[in-house]
Amino acid sequence: MSGFVVRPEPVHVDGLTHLHTGKVRDLYATASGELVMVASDRISAFDWVLPTEIPGKGRLLTQLSLWWFDRLADLVPNHVVSDVPPAGAPADWAGRTLVCRRLDMVPVECVARGYLTGSGLAEYRVDGTVCGVALPEGLVDGSELPEPIFTPATKAEVGEHDENVSFETVVDRHGAELAGALRDLTLRVYTRGRELARDRGVLLADTKFEFGRDTDGALVLADEVFTPDSSRYWPADEWAPGGAQPSFDKQIVRDWLTSAGSGWDRAADAPPPELPGPVVERTLTRYVDIYTRLTGAEPKL
Repeated sequence: MSGFVVRPEPVHVDGLTHLHTGKVRDLYATASGELVMVASDRISAFDWVLPTEIPGKGRLLTQLSLWWFDRLADLVPNHVVSDVPPAGAPADWAGRTLVCRRLDMVPVECVARGYLTGSGLAEYRVDGTVCGVALPEGLVDGSELPEPIFTPATKAEVGEHDENVSFETVVDRHGAELAGALRDLTLRVYTRGRELARDRGVLLADTKFEFGRDTDGALVLADEVFTPDSSRYWPADEWAPGGAQPSFDKQIVRDWLTSAGSGWDRAADAPPPELPGPVVERTLTRYVDIYTRLTGAEPKL
């Protein structure tokens, strides 16, 4: 059993229709057909959306996505129309709202990996592959791959796991032309992000994208991009293959939840507890740190 510890109620705004409540983002539609995406301060771990929020996290994620969208514009169009909340929206939506084009979303999590870790490492240790892509022998946790690879997944509902699949599975479900376009675009965008991050002393180990098609059938980058929620960032000067790497994400939350101090049994049906203040503060510090390293500026929380 997993999902929301406490499911949030959608906000009522005249002229908007609530469509979906995700792990972090809430989605609304305008009367004219545009989408309004609001990034909350929610945080998830182990397929649970936790009862404790990370103050300002939604604004940071939104600002970082906008920063990246600008730096990727020559590679791929994005879905952003405006970052100004609709008339009548709550004051708290300022800085965390994107008004977006409605797209025909492709139901594939487009994952790019440049380093071996996480679920990819688990598969490699059994089969020597990641999503069916054969890799050299002798790689360890944190190893850099010979070249970035495309390792897609199916997009799961809140409380469920995304399922890693092979490129051939994407071909079978969506056709060779679309599968090839998704792979090529994913790797091009990842390479751009990886190079820019490396220039700032950060390794972009892996990331995931979501794409939709516009009315002309062109692929458009949607949702978030290169945030610490969708990407695994490591400090380059601390990279040491052979074990878990220090990361700029919610690993602090995962570590606390699996510690004796939390009192939580992950294998039981009980939801996870509230996060203590120091864990919240340290998590936000890591999010702010990666934002500052990448952009050279402080986020407006």
